[in-house]
Amino acid sequence: MPNTRKWALVLGASSGFGEAISLALARAGRNVFGVHLDRRATLANVDRIQSEIAAAGGKAIFFNVNAADAEKRAEVVAEMGRVLAGEGNPAGVDVLVHSLAFGTLKPFVADAAADSITRAQMDMTLDVMAHSLVYWTQDVLQAGLMGPGSHVYAMTSAGGHRIWPSYGAVSAAKSALESHCRQLAVELVPRKIGVNAVRAGVTDTPALRKIPGNALMIEHCLAIHPAKRLTTPADVAAVIVALSRPDTTWLTGNVLGVDGTEDLVG
Repeated sequence: MPNTRKWALVLGASSGFGEAISLALARAGRNVFGVHLDRRATLANVDRIQSEIAAAGGKAIFFNVNAADAEKRAEVVAEMGRVLAGEGNPAGVDVLVHSLAFGTLKPFVADAAADSITRAQMDMTLDVMAHSLVYWTQDVLQAGLMGPGSHVYAMTSAGGHRIWPSYGAVSAAKSALESHCRQLAVELVPRKIGVNAVRAGVTDTPALRKIPGNALMIEHCLAIHPAKRLTTPADVAAVIVALSRPDTTWLTGNVLGVDGTEDLVG
C-alpha cells in the first residue's frame, strides 16, 4: 500500500520561520524534507528539530547544502524522488516553503567604496532570497513530485516596500520574490497549485538579529502595534498549516499579511 502521508519541502528549515513551519506541518500530519546550511556549532538544533518531527509521527529527511547551488538542488530533488517512489507516492509533496534568509546588508552608496555593496553581493542576495524560489519550483514540478491541490509559499517582509538602512539588496530581493510568486501563481493555477508570498511582521529570529538596527525595529513595532507584541514564527506557521488544504488553491497570487495589522499602522 502507498504511504499517503504527504511531504513538505522547507527551504531554510533549521531556524526561525522554517523551523516553526516544519514542526507545525509535521504536527498537522506531514513528513518533512528540510534544506538548510549549518556548521557544526548549530547542527544540534537541526537534530532537535528532526527529533520533534519524529515525535509528531512524521519522517524528517534533512539536507545540509547550499540551497542556491544548482548541482546540490538537483541532488536533493533526485533523492526526494527516490524516497517518494519508494513509498509509492511519487507526487507526494504538497507544500513547498521558501524561507531562505541569506543576503548582504550593506548600503548602495557609502563614504568609502569598500563599504558599498558590490555587484557580486547584489547578485548573490537576489539569487538566494528570490530567484531560487523559481528554480526549486521548476525542478520539483519537472520531477513530478508535486500535483494538484498543492501550495507554494515564500517568506517576504515589509522591507519589500519600505526602506531601512543597509537593507537595500534584501528589499530588492523581497520585491522580486513577491513578483515571482505572482508569475508562478498565474502559470500554476491551471495545475491547481496555489502560490502566495507570506509577509510576516517583525519577528525576533536569527535573521532579524543580523540586520543592523534590529533593536530599533523591535522597539518601534512594540510601540505602534495595537496588540503590543511582535509576530512569532508560530503565528506564521499556524496560517500556513490552516491554508495548506487541497481545496484552498484558488487563494493564489497574493501577499498574505501575517502581522496582526502591523503594516497597516506602522
